[in-house]
Amino acid sequence: MRHLTLERSLTDRTYDAILDAISGGELAAGARINQDELAARLNVSRQPVVQALALLKVQGFVRESGRRGVVVAPLDADFIAHLYELRSALDGAACRGAARRGSAEAKLWGPALIAEGRAAFASGTVKRMVDADMRFHRFLYDLCDNPMIAETAALHWHHIRRLIGGYLQHYPMRDVWDEHQAILDAVISGDPERAEAAARHHADNASAKFTALLARSLEAPHAPAPKQRKRT
Repeated sequence: MRHLTLERSLTDRTYDAILDAISGGELAAGARINQDELAARLNVSRQPVVQALALLKVQGFVRESGRRGVVVAPLDADFIAHLYELRSALDGAACRGAARRGSAEAKLWGPALIAEGRAAFASGTVKRMVDADMRFHRFLYDLCDNPMIAETAALHWHHIRRLIGGYLQHYPMRDVWDEHQAILDAVISGDPERAEAAARHHADNASAKFTALLARSLEAPHAPAPKQRKRT
C-alpha cells in the first residue's frame, strides 16, 4: 500500500489508498482492518482512517463484524448479478450511442486503448489491467455523448473495479480484450445494434465468470478431506 503525498486532503487520500488496496486484493474479502496499523502504513493519524472507513462502510466496501471490528465486506452472488445486470443495460446504451455519434473518434483513439489494454494484460500487473479496462469503458461513455449514462455508471465503478481486481488475481481474462475489440469494431462501423449486443455480451460474460469464481471460493473451505489409507 502506497504512502501518501500532500496535494489532497488526508481523508480523501486515505480513502483512495484503502479503496485501492481493497480493489487490488491487498485487503481481501473478510480481512480484518486494524486502524492503527493502517494509519502507520499510510503515515497518517488515526482520524482520516476512521473518516475514510466510515465512507467506505456507507458504500458497502467494509462493514462491522462484532468483536473482529471492521472487516472488508465479502462479495455476494446476488449483488454481483444485480450489479452486472445494471452494467449490461448501461454499457449497451452507451455503446449504441457511441456507434451513432462517436465512430470517427472511436477509430482515431480506440486502437491505442486496445493496444494499451493488451500490453497491460501481458504485463500481468493487476492494477495496470484494471486501469486499462476502466479507461476503455470510460472512453465509450464519453463517445455516447449522454452524461447521465456516465454519471450513473460512475456510482458503481468502484465495485466493478473490485470485482475485476479480485478475478484477475486468480484467472487472467484472456478473452477480455478480444471482447473489447469486438465492441470497438462495432462502434467504428457505426452499427448501433451490433455495438449494444457486443457490450451486453461482454457484461453478461463477466457476470457469469465472477459468479462462478465466488461459488468456487465458497465451496473450497468445505471440500471433503482426502481419505487416509489404512495401514496394513
